[in-house]
Amino acid sequence: MKVSAIAVLAGLLISAMVSTANAYELSVTVTLEGNTEPVANAVVSVDSARPATPVSAEIYQKDRAFHPHVLVVPVGSSVDFPNRDNTQHHVYSFSPAKTFNIELYADRPAAPIVFDKPGIVELGCNIHDHMQGFVVVTDTADTGRTDTSGKVTLSLDTLPSEGSQGTVTLEIWHPRLPDNTRPVTREIERDSESAIVTLNLEPEPAAEGSLDRLQQRFREL
Repeated sequence: MKVSAIAVLAGLLISAMVSTANAYELSVTVTLEGNTEPVANAVVSVDSARPATPVSAEIYQKDRAFHPHVLVVPVGSSVDFPNRDNTQHHVYSFSPAKTFNIELYADRPAAPIVFDKPGIVELGCNIHDHMQGFVVVTDTADTGRTDTSGKVTLSLDTLPSEGSQGTVTLEIWHPRLPDNTRPVTREIERDSESAIVTLNLEPEPAAEGSLDRLQQRFREL
């Protein structure tokens, strides 16, 4: 028995209507624990069935720092690490989500690094100990970063339905978490359109000091 084109079209329209009905925007505000100070650059995500598409990105080194300090990319993305300093760098990570080692180099590495597992990847430089950066690798498209007012809006198409118990789990990460190797979780009501969450953060790190002797050796190529 053949299914008519009208029946197929009707089914698609009903599916689209259900999807639209389930879609909504969730506004999340992140503040510092103990006061109402907004927390900028917190990465907020909701686990959903909407996978993110891999991208090509870069983290460059300039003035002996990683730019950006935090990069958020989907699983499967490739990241290049161009060196725009007049000193060499040695970029590495020991993080379980991605372990790699780009030995001492200038200009641009031979190939980008592919981040094929979700998680928090901490970056370092074997020549400049103060250098620190992060790659947040996510497996959901429902991910965003708070602005200077501590707010982020996630456009959610679908939410996990099994075992949700009427709540939605938010994952929040910030580089100054006491344990910044993993996000913290917060439960909010499933039908909430807005939420306020608080984070306990470490103080801002001290400013970089002058170059030590080892760094001076590699200042000029």
